[in-house]
Amino acid sequence: MNEVKFVPFDPSKFLEDDDAIAFYLEDAMDSGDARVIAGAIGDVARAKGMAELAAKSGLSRESLYRALSEDGNPRLDTLMKVLTALGIKLTVAPANTNAAE
Repeated sequence: MNEVKFVPFDPSKFLEDDDAIAFYLEDAMDSGDARVIAGAIGDVARAKGMAELAAKSGLSRESLYRALSEDGNPRLDTLMKVLTALGIKLTVAPANTNAAE
């Protein structure tokens, strides 16, 4: 019988254009889970190049990896620097809830 080998899935390899990145981050935001959101931003950062992002944001690569992992807890100013360096605009919209009806 052939042995099946599994490798960890790396979403950063599939984030090739702005539409894919926007969809991926929107889905992470919809989760409402700060760890998922930070991890997704980290995936986008790796897709764009962590060294280039570090230079653009003024943050060290090490602090970016640490803050943008699913175990990280980045400060809002760190996230804003990262999003700005990535060319991503954070927007706000009303939540779709049935409670308001």
